[in-house]
Amino acid sequence: MARKCHVFLLGLIFLSSLLTGSSGVDETHVFISSGENVRLPCNNALPDCRSTTWLYNRFRDSAAVELIGLGIKKNDTDRHERLSLGSDCSLNIKNVTKEDYGSYSCQQWTGLQGQQKQQGTDARVFPHVLHVSSSQTEISAGRSVTLFCQLYSYTADSCDVWIRSEGIDLFWVNQAGVKLTRSDSSYQILFSSDHCIITLNTTLPNEDDNREWRCEVTQRDQVKTSAIYTVKSSAQDDTLSPVISVHTTKVIVIIFEFAAFAASTVILLQIICARRAGRKNSQDQRK
Repeated sequence: MARKCHVFLLGLIFLSSLLTGSSGVDETHVFISSGENVRLPCNNALPDCRSTTWLYNRFRDSAAVELIGLGIKKNDTDRHERLSLGSDCSLNIKNVTKEDYGSYSCQQWTGLQGQQKQQGTDARVFPHVLHVSSSQTEISAGRSVTLFCQLYSYTADSCDVWIRSEGIDLFWVNQAGVKLTRSDSSYQILFSSDHCIITLNTTLPNEDDNREWRCEVTQRDQVKTSAIYTVKSSAQDDTLSPVISVHTTKVIVIIFEFAAFAASTVILLQIICARRAGRKNSQDQRK
């Protein structure tokens, strides 16, 4: 029985290491469109958020900026008004902008002031921000318009390598829900693999058809987030004004919960196995 317990425990430990990574670092990826609110989970939080510190890096070689220090929001950051700490120690960002992409690290520190010691490993969150824009501020029917859709991400690889390795697809969809392709002569579509940006150029029709375009991001054919660019006519001078709206399907990849369940199961099984081994030793001594 003891051997079976040990074999099962080793299997759980191995599976847990595969899910969390050999380094034990917890990572979460969030896809969001600019203009929306987002919650970045802190998967290593202790019961008291006064031990929680949030750090931010936009680039891999940039210095980390402290957004939250031991549960207290820093007021000297350029976006402190849009940040707040949730009751579960998550970091909430209002009205997300394209500048909010990057690497966010949630840390837990305990101890006396000046003698703080970090507990556990960092819980890292990577928000990927989708942003749409236009080259024109005033648009009229019969004239051409250029729309830009860019995915801002914190990644070590180039956009092209990252997209291919993670199964990411970035494309435009028209008002009828049809994916626009380069084969359609009504549109000119260009994709820049250097900056994860797809450009759409088209001539606006005089009628009210195809005035709405949606940029979508999918990962392995699953929609992650989308942003809609709408052009509406003005009743005064027939000038068209661009309106940007967003619709997001937030997909968060979280493996921490299973890892925590596996860890608690390992501890419980260790206790059971130890008790059974103790009983067996007592029985052997009586004999």
